[in-house]
Amino acid sequence: MPVRTLLERVLALFAVDRRVLALAFARMADGIGNSFLIVVIPLYVGSDIIGGATFGLEEAMIIGIILSLFGFLNSSFQPLTGRLSDRKGKRKLFILIGLAGLAVTNLTYVFAQTYAQLVLIRGLQGISVAFIIPASVALVNELATTGDRGGNMGVYNTFRLIGFGAGPVAAGTVVNLGPYTLPGGATVTGYDAAFYVATAAAILSYLLVTVLITDPESTNANAGADLSIDVFDRSGSKLFDPIFTLGVASLFMATAIALFATIQPQINDRLGQGATWFGLQFAGFVIAQILLQTPIGRACDRYGRRPFIVGGMILLIPSTLVQGFVPTSETMFLARLVQGIAGAMVFAPALALAGDLAGEGESGSKLSVLTMAFGFGIAIGPLSSGALVGYGFAAPFVFGTVLATLGAILVYTQVEETLEATAPVPVVGDD
Repeated sequence: MPVRTLLERVLALFAVDRRVLALAFARMADGIGNSFLIVVIPLYVGSDIIGGATFGLEEAMIIGIILSLFGFLNSSFQPLTGRLSDRKGKRKLFILIGLAGLAVTNLTYVFAQTYAQLVLIRGLQGISVAFIIPASVALVNELATTGDRGGNMGVYNTFRLIGFGAGPVAAGTVVNLGPYTLPGGATVTGYDAAFYVATAAAILSYLLVTVLITDPESTNANAGADLSIDVFDRSGSKLFDPIFTLGVASLFMATAIALFATIQPQINDRLGQGATWFGLQFAGFVIAQILLQTPIGRACDRYGRRPFIVGGMILLIPSTLVQGFVPTSETMFLARLVQGIAGAMVFAPALALAGDLAGEGESGSKLSVLTMAFGFGIAIGPLSSGALVGYGFAAPFVFGTVLATLGAILVYTQVEETLEATAPVPVVGDD
C-alpha cells in the first residue's frame, strides 16, 4: 500500500489535521523516552555507579527528590514558556527547543557519576519539557476548530499516553537484559542502553516535528501579552474565571489519581497481592485513558464540553473513595479503571473548553494553566498519600474524595458551556 494512501486512511480513522497526528506521534516517541527514566533512575541511583555526597539524606529520599523535581520545575515553568510562545507566535520553535534539551540531558545521564549531577540533569529535563507541553497543546488548539477541538485533543492525548505507558514496561527489560556486546567488542551496560534509547526517542520526536509540523498561518505573535493568570471572572457573571476553575479542578483530579503510586506496600499488604496485581491496577487508569480519550473528545464536540467535565468530576468522587475500602485485588482494579474513565471525561473536554475561550495568540498561556495544574497534582498526590497513610489506609483516599467533591462543585457552579449548538461533523483536511 502506498505511504500516501496509508496516511490518508489513518487520517480518516482519527479525523484530525495531519499535523495534529504527526505531533501526537512525536509526543508518543518522546513520551516513551521520558517515561523510561521513571523506572531507570531509581535503579540507577541504587547501583554502584552513582556515589558522592548524599547531603545527609537517605537513598530513597534522594530518589524522591530527583523524580519530583522534574514535575515541580516542569509545572512551574509552563506558564512562562506558554506565555513566551504566545509572544513569539512560534509554537514549533519552542517544541524543538524542548526536545533538543531533552535529547541532550537524556544522553548526559551516561556520564553522570554523583547524586548532585542526577539532580541537576533531572531539573534541566523538567525545564526542557516545560517548553514542549504548552506549545504542543497550543498548536493542537490552533490547528483545530470549535467543531473538532475535542477530538483533536483526544487523539493527541491518546498517543501521548500510549508512549508514557509503554516506556516503563520496555525500560525494565532493557536494563535487565544488559550488558550488551557491540559488533566491535565493546560492551554497553543496561543503564547506558536505556539512556541511549531515551535519547533516540527524543531525537526521533525532534525529526518528526522538524519535517512534519508547521505553525498554522492563523498563529500570530502577541507581544503585548502579560504573565498574569485571571483568577476572578471579569464579566461578573461568575465568581471565578472559567479557565482558572478548570485548572483548580485539574489539580484536584490529578492529586486524587496520583495518591495510588506512593503506597504500593500498604496496598499490596492490605489486599494480599504481589507486584503484578499492583502493576495492573496502576495501569488500569492509563488503559481507560487510552481507550476513551479520542471518542470522548469527539463526543464533546457534538454534545458539549460541560456535561462531560461535570460528569467526570462526579464519577471521580466514588471511584476515589472506594479505593480506601475495597476488599480484593479485582475490585481495586475496577476502581482504578472507573477512575480512568472519570479522568478521560475531564481532560480532553477541559482542554477543548479552555481552547474555545482562549483569544487570538493566547493559547499557550491559557491552556498552560490546565497542564501546569495537572502536573502539580501528579507531584502533590504521592507526597500527600505518603504523609496521610499513617493515619489509616483509607485516609489518603478520603482526602482525594474531598478534593474531587470540591472540584465537581467548582466546575458545576463556575463553568458554562462554550458550544451553543450541536457541532457539525468535521471535514478532514490539511488545515
